[in-house]
Amino acid sequence: MKFPPPPSPSSSSTIALKLGDYIMATTACFIIVSRNDIPIYEAEVGVAAKREDAAQLHQFILHAALDIVQDLAWTTSAMYLKSVDRFNDLVVSTLLNPLYLPGSRITSSHFDTKVRALARKYL
Repeated sequence: MKFPPPPSPSSSSTIALKLGDYIMATTACFIIVSRNDIPIYEAEVGVAAKREDAAQLHQFILHAALDIVQDLAWTTSAMYLKSVDRFNDLVVSTLLNPLYLPGSRITSSHFDTKVRALARKYL
């Protein structure tokens, strides 16, 4: 079951969300979403066994967090919104990146390697 996306934030920047410590396990999901609510990069890292419903849960949390980000976007001009939400000890952080070609997927293997290395280092 896929959840419908919320309205996009008014910013033309990319929103990056980090979801960590998935249900008492050491797993993190790092997702970058375009302003049109299209996932352009996803990485799930960690040692916990993958759950069947993890993709749907991550998508649900992502869209719920985007609702909060959209509300915050009207109250601040900051590019870094810090931690905006918590869900079952999942930390949802956001930042906006103006140095990105809107709508394109991130397919760089170098980028993917760096994200996964940072996740191993800090998780």
